[in-house]
Amino acid sequence: MRMMKPSLLSLALAGVSLSHAALAAEENSNLFTQGKPILDLRYRYEHVDQDNALANANAQTLRTRVGYQSGKWYGLSGLVEVDNVSRLGDARYNSTRNGQSGHSLVADPDGSEINQALLRYDHAKGSAIVGRQRINLDNQRFVGGVAWRQNEQTHDGLLGQLKPLDGLTLSYAYIDNINSIFGPGDNRFDSAANPANIEGHSHLLNAQYVLLPELTATAYQYRLGLDNLSGATQSSQTSGVRLNGVVAGVGYALEYAQQRDYADNPRDLDSDYYLAELGYTLKGVALKAGYEVLGGDTGPGNRAFQTPLATKHAFQGWADVFLLTPADGVADAYFGATLPLLGGSLQAWFHDFRAERGNSHYGEEFDLAYARPFPGVKGLVGLVKYARYDADDFAVDTNKFWLQAQYSY
Repeated sequence: MRMMKPSLLSLALAGVSLSHAALAAEENSNLFTQGKPILDLRYRYEHVDQDNALANANAQTLRTRVGYQSGKWYGLSGLVEVDNVSRLGDARYNSTRNGQSGHSLVADPDGSEINQALLRYDHAKGSAIVGRQRINLDNQRFVGGVAWRQNEQTHDGLLGQLKPLDGLTLSYAYIDNINSIFGPGDNRFDSAANPANIEGHSHLLNAQYVLLPELTATAYQYRLGLDNLSGATQSSQTSGVRLNGVVAGVGYALEYAQQRDYADNPRDLDSDYYLAELGYTLKGVALKAGYEVLGGDTGPGNRAFQTPLATKHAFQGWADVFLLTPADGVADAYFGATLPLLGGSLQAWFHDFRAERGNSHYGEEFDLAYARPFPGVKGLVGLVKYARYDADDFAVDTNKFWLQAQYSY
């Protein structure tokens, strides 16, 4: 099991210990009666069929998460959470860590590690967190926890949020290590393309202001120093603005960002990001359509707009064909619907992918999912999910299927 750098882990765990021991003498009832255990079990079967030389992937995994969230003592609280991912059955898939490179990829390596270990302080005007934590900013397009994968992405560092005015939230985070979905970091297959731990110094700045019920404005700058990821070629400074809200029942989002090189990146980055999205709910059916562009760039190497810390599975299709933006960029025109059905929720999406530079038509994708709570068992939810990518000028035809059951206490 990989541990955090001593400075951050010891501080977080010491804080948790204090909140349960030294402080307990004064407010024992709050710390324990308001605390709660954490138990989350997630079984998943994932099948991947690609039109290439790789053998089909068939992965069965179980993610077990246990932990404890303390109560509060004058705003102070602590949390400790441990994850284990275990393979069930044969290893007929490439987890990136099991040596099965002849099979298609299912990025859920076996192993155990500390998922979160933190000390938190809450105040009427904001909050502060130190230690290993999940950080989800805005819609997670640039910074997220990648909760879809069995091993969640968490961050070692500091996060502060200040709310000086009604509707205004100022956030700053410093990160010196990212625990990626490919962990824990004790395997000989660890590589610069998919390291278990991404080292470096990153600064995240985000200011969000709810101006009106119809308008929320967000400005951000994310300075990512990712020293051991792809030779630091994804170290970047991304600055942007996002506008979103609901007007006369129509939801919208408009966003623009610019990406430049940062820290020790050997490449000269210069690319842009655009998003325009509209949504409308009619008789319980949520409709949405959008156009998202991650720009490409000419020059040596792939200098396109990248989002290395994003929850990427939530964008550009569930087949995960575009986890790394192609050098010519990618433009994604999409539409879909979410509707209630038989006590659950049905989603259907269509994507058309094209190059941002040039005339290449990458391909199309169709996604379908149905989720429903199991009747009579509180906290148990089932999921069936399917993605089909039909390749044209990029990658290969890809079919993915998931069957999942998750219990949360």
